[in-house]
Amino acid sequence: MLMKTKTAILMTTFLLFCWHASAVAGVRSINGEKVNLRNGPGQQYSIMWEYGKGFPVKVVSQQGQWVKIKDFENDSGWIHNSLLSKKHYVIVSVNKGKNKQINIRSGPGRNYSVIGKAYYGVVLERKKQEKGWINVKHESGVEGWIEGSLLWGW
Repeated sequence: MLMKTKTAILMTTFLLFCWHASAVAGVRSINGEKVNLRNGPGQQYSIMWEYGKGFPVKVVSQQGQWVKIKDFENDSGWIHNSLLSKKHYVIVSVNKGKNKQINIRSGPGRNYSVIGKAYYGVVLERKKQEKGWINVKHESGVEGWIEGSLLWGW
């Protein structure tokens, strides 16, 4: 009986840990303009960066209503949970420091025509994915497909 009780306790603990980890982990996006990234979980901590609407971030952990995040450049800090959205955005993560753009295509493949271009750091709304290609929409209205390997956050 004691062995069954220990096993049940271990399984319950494991399931609670997994549930909490899945509730915390994942990619979210900034919900608001000029959202502060802080170096600790509270308003008393100093501001490190400022993010704009839609910027994708990966949730690392949570402390109360404060969420520790990491961005596509591996910068990390704390943001209040109310300033994060589950709406899915991605960011162009290639060609840093280069004056080079990636192609936005009319369909999910290199054989489709180029309908737009984007630089490193451009944030795009993620609509869907197909065979490693991501259907995106820019705030300007341009909508098309980008190869997933060129994006972070999908």
